[in-house]
Amino acid sequence: MDKSDFLYPRSRYYGQVKPENLVFNSNLQEFAQRVGYICNLQTAGKLSPEESYEQIKSLWKQLKRSKKSLKIGS
Repeated sequence: MDKSDFLYPRSRYYGQVKPENLVFNSNLQEFAQRVGYICNLQTAGKLSPEESYEQIKSLWKQLKRSKKSLKIGS
């Protein structure tokens, strides 16, 4: 097992196979992974709640832009 597989696990995609769906699924998995890291850092006292909130808010905006640019759900 590669170290990056451990740090950045990827799950199999089971939905309708279209390029935009695969890209969005990858972006969604990355969002979830990063939110998990931010939450753990905040719980450990390495980030303030405000910093955590702002970082997660920024990641959410990136994910929304990704969804809009890929025309998912429209």
